Amino acid sequence: LVFLVMLGILVALMNKAGGSAAFGRWASTHIHTRAGAQFATLILGMLIFVDDYFNCLTVGSVMRPVTDRQKVSRAKLAYLIDSTAAPVCIIAPVSSWAAAVTSSVPDGSGINGFTMFLRTIPYNYYALLTIVMSLFLIFTGTDYGSMKQHEDNARAGDLFTTADRPYGDDVDAEDDAHGHVIDLVAPVLVLIAACIFGLIYTGGFFEGVDFITAFSDCNASAGLVLGSSIALMFTFVFYRVRSVMTFQDFCRLHPR
Repeated sequence: LVFLVMLGILVALMNKAGGSAAFGRWASTHIHTRAGAQFATLILGMLIFVDDYFNCLTVGSVMRPVTDRQKVSRAKLAYLIDSTAAPVCIIAPVSSWAAAVTSSVPDGSGINGFTMFLRTIPYNYYALLTIVMSLFLIFTGTDYGSMKQHEDNARAGDLFTTADRPYGDDVDAEDDAHGHVIDLVAPVLVLIAACIFGLIYTGGFFEGVDFITAFSDCNASAGLVLGSSIALMFTFVFYRVRSVMTFQDFCRLHPR
């Protein structure tokens, strides 16, 4: 729970600092096709593998303007995000899902929870085939059923099809214009590195245990909390040094 709270704070910080909007603007200048916008969504979803909620919040806010410009329906965007968020997290050793799975192994089972998690990855057919299916749909342009209706309407200019228009009137906030891509990339990279550090630290790596054994014997929950705390502290200092946000901005920050 603490880990997820930390991730929520990080997402709010990156959005407020303009990092998410800046990455979206950068991606728009390099992506010029519908397939390219969808593939970029998939790749970004795979890169942000620490937590599925963190994945959805970050990838959704970053890629929504890009896919809108390429006339990809909101339904297709939601499908691609959901098809990378949970499937990637459940096969990524450094993730909140890994912590949940490893902690559920009974003490008397005779196998370390993290070791069991690693051994089950090749047999997680749902996750692996969902990612393969997403790639197939992107590069073949195949759509069927309700999704085909959404995509056909999107090509004609209606991104929603439904009567609801979630985030339909979204515009970049004024402070978003001052952000840069590094304001998104740096916190995410530090989060991943810090979580790996937290895992091997709890596994005794700095007490002489080898890397693999440290991973196998780690306390995943404690390691992820430690890693996210380090990333949050880094983000605070990083944004202050870059004068992206004031201390008062941090204190009154809330998700929009």
